[in-house]
Amino acid sequence: MAELNFTNKSQFQVLGIPDAVKMNQLSNLLQDALVSTDHVHQCAIVRRKDGNVRASSLGFNLYPDQVSLLLGAFKNPPQTREEGIYFDEKQYKCVRADKQSIYAKCNKRGLVLVKTVTLVIIATYTENMFPSVCVEAVEKLADYFKEKGK
Repeated sequence: MAELNFTNKSQFQVLGIPDAVKMNQLSNLLQDALVSTDHVHQCAIVRRKDGNVRASSLGFNLYPDQVSLLLGAFKNPPQTREEGIYFDEKQYKCVRADKQSIYAKCNKRGLVLVKTVTLVIIATYTENMFPSVCVEAVEKLADYFKEKGK
């Protein structure tokens, strides 16, 4: 049975919830905040500390070497801007790279990475999707996690 822990800020925290339930909640959040915009093709939430994929949209499988490469892109933004990012067997040209956000494109497909305190949100868009809507949705979700300290 889960235990409620009330803090002094009128918030509560549920203790004893299995990781599978937490991952399901994150998957639902990805669906509601990103995929439902119809301008995010696939997405995932990755823990920065260890590269563990915490949640992903249906069919979006990130391998450890891909995650490592994507997380590493934040270490040297000028180099990332210059060299781009190799992802999903394609070379993406970087259109923005700084300490918090990386946007890249390859033909009419794109990749958006946004870093929070403990996570990185990864999203892709395809042809017939608006890159600006994808970016805005990912940045808003990142802001939500930043407000929560995650």
